[in-house]
Amino acid sequence: QVALLDIDICGPSIPKMMGLEGEQVHQSGSGWSPVYVEENLGVMSVGFLLSSPDDAVIWRGPKKNGLIKQFLRDVDWGEIDYLVVDTPPGTSDEHLSIVQYLSATHIDGAVIITTPQEVSLQDVRKEINFCHKVKLPIIGVVENMSGFICPKCKNESQIFPPTTGGAEKMCQNLNVSLLGKVPLDPQIGKSCDKGQSFLSEAPESPATLSYRNIIQRIQEYCDQRHFQEENTT
Repeated sequence: QVALLDIDICGPSIPKMMGLEGEQVHQSGSGWSPVYVEENLGVMSVGFLLSSPDDAVIWRGPKKNGLIKQFLRDVDWGEIDYLVVDTPPGTSDEHLSIVQYLSATHIDGAVIITTPQEVSLQDVRKEINFCHKVKLPIIGVVENMSGFICPKCKNESQIFPPTTGGAEKMCQNLNVSLLGKVPLDPQIGKSCDKGQSFLSEAPESPATLSYRNIIQRIQEYCDQRHFQEENTT
């Protein structure tokens, strides 16, 4: 059972990507009911609260923090195995709030996404530093848009050249795990726009295989962490 919480308050894209655009949140005696993609995948996003997907959310920090707290307090997820929180890029109010509000739950850790070029890596180094400062474990880094594999000749081209060594070199320097590299695939963008599962639409794509390996590594990390916690309590 997986809960997906979208706290990108100003740019909520999860409803579109999950094929849930136009869905509404319903309230019951036990709180807000998440919107379900499948029986085992529930979603909550500010996008469900907007009258139009084109509406701008122009909020200062305190109002964002209040909504995040309400999502955590009032959404009736039921029994879940994983809570996945999608955050905006950077290290802003949303990140500070979610770490603070969930501090007592022993967060498993953060998965940090980058692309190979140095401009992206500069921001990711700041995010890694943020995690260290707030004592948030880092599960690992994923390098997105990591080369393009031609579907015909199978040769790989570097669309965004890793001029400083990419995520692999950065992870070595900062002693952080590299969970995997996801190659460019135009079908990913098409699937997101249509609200369809890329893994189902393109099961043989190199990107799908990479996604599955990354998911497996994250699950193994979480299982090991829970095992260690149980043995120390």
